[in-house]
Amino acid sequence: MPTLDRETFERRTGIRAADYQQLKAIPLFAGMGDDAMMRLLIESSVRRYPRNTALFMQGEQADRFFVVFEGWIKGFRQAPDGHESIIGIFGPGESFAEAAMFISGNYPICTEIAADARLLVIPRAGLLAQMQREPEIALKILASMSRRLRAFVQQVEQLTVKSSTQRLAGFLENLVDDEEGSSVVDLPLDKMLIAGRLGMQPETLSRTLSKLRAIGVETEGHRVMIKDVSALRAINEDDE
Repeated sequence: MPTLDRETFERRTGIRAADYQQLKAIPLFAGMGDDAMMRLLIESSVRRYPRNTALFMQGEQADRFFVVFEGWIKGFRQAPDGHESIIGIFGPGESFAEAAMFISGNYPICTEIAADARLLVIPRAGLLAQMQREPEIALKILASMSRRLRAFVQQVEQLTVKSSTQRLAGFLENLVDDEEGSSVVDLPLDKMLIAGRLGMQPETLSRTLSKLRAIGVETEGHRVMIKDVSALRAINEDDE
């Protein structure tokens, strides 16, 4: 395949310059040269999905995987009685469903758009073809899966080591652009999904939000007013 220029690449895929930089921070693409990365993604496309859209269902053939540019995605398993167990919540800068294309060929979970999303959809066929031409891509994917496993281990560790207050403080801190002073943020997800991402029950989340009032954190619906960002960070970093 001849070398692509960035203008042609953006026109064919919809991947903008800011998106491209976001991709470079994802383990799967980190350290990959521009030419190799554009060849890998030339069959992919950027798509928008409204909230509540079912992205794929449990057991469906895994013929694509995704990178989140904007929005949030809920991953869950559904029992025969309709009960949902949240497996993960994926947000901006995260990839998901890549392992399913190689482990069993079927998606092990269902996914649903939890907040209006803009996703990069990467087809399996194009990825496999590129892997045959450039085997080192397989090593990148293996490394990405290894990092994902390590991240899950760290997440489980945080659930046992960090308090609910620390976990919530960390989540809010990641939504804040300012290093210090006051800030106002809008929660990107329903509180039930935030609770699921943080490994707590919805009622525990409500109690934890109440505890943060002591440092000037107030809520009005989905809006959170933070009086002192540094105080929030101090709670998240406190290991006691």
